[in-house]
Order: sequence, then structure tokens, then C-alpha cells
Amino acid sequence: MSTYKEGDAFPDFTMETPDGGTVTKADLAGRKAVIFFYPKDNTPGCTTEAKDFTALKAEFEKAGTYLLGVSKDSAKKHQNFIAKHDLTVDLATDAEEKGLSDTLGVWGEKKNYGRTYMGMIRSTYLLSEDGKILRVWPKVRVKGHAEEVLEAARSA
Repeated sequence: MSTYKEGDAFPDFTMETPDGGTVTKADLAGRKAVIFFYPKDNTPGCTTEAKDFTALKAEFEKAGTYLLGVSKDSAKKHQNFIAKHDLTVDLATDAEEKGLSDTLGVWGEKKNYGRTYMGMIRSTYLLSEDGKILRVWPKVRVKGHAEEVLEAARSA
């Protein structure tokens, strides 16, 4: 469960992008941002979520909001995910131990079919132009999520 809540300053971060560059909190300054954390590239729910955000990217841009998807997958896996599904949302790799997902508390214990393991807890953050958390969606259900986030970005 996220240890950061609405009104908190979003933590500083630097993450690798699929093109070998980086994205940092400072890169987001002056515009709203949506950072969505998802478990794994090319899995059904994660693919649907990334495609939903991609489909609404122009609407997010009209609302002055940048989109960034984050998982622990490598930059190479992100490249393949983007190419396979024609994604236009930016992705970043948070593979570093004690990285952003650990800091936020969205990397944690999960259970599936009686098995316990560590994994990304699907979560989304809407940030203000000055890097404060406007809204948190913990334990996201994919269906309709991108639309709900867009409405929040429009009204923020």
C-alpha cells in the first residue's frame, strides 16, 4: 500500500527510458503528470492499461498532463512492448532496488493462486505542476481506469 498520500510531495526519482535516456522528477516540473505503475509488460491487464492510456494520450495532453508508465521490466522489454502494441505513452524502468516503487510502497507482497511473491501493485498517481500528489489510485482495476484518471486530470 502506498506510503504517500494526497498533498505529499512526490519523491525525487531518476529512471531509465527505453531509448537509453532517463526521466526525472525535475523533467515533470511545470505540468501535471500521471505516473502509472504496472506489474509486467505484455501481460493481459498491463497491455490493456497501457493501450487505454495510449488511446487517451491526446486528451491528457489537452488537459496539460504528461503520462508515464513504470514497471521493473528492462528498457529492452519496454522497447518490445511499445513496438508490439503501438504504444505512445512514455515508459520507464524502475529495476533499481530501493527505487521509486519501493519508496512509494507499490512494490510489495502479492498473492495469486495461493502463492505469495513480491510484485508491483498496480497503482496510479496524479501530480500537480509543482510535484505534489493530487490523487492516488491504489490497487487499480484496469477497466475504465484511464478514463477515470483523465477526468481527474481535467478537473485538477
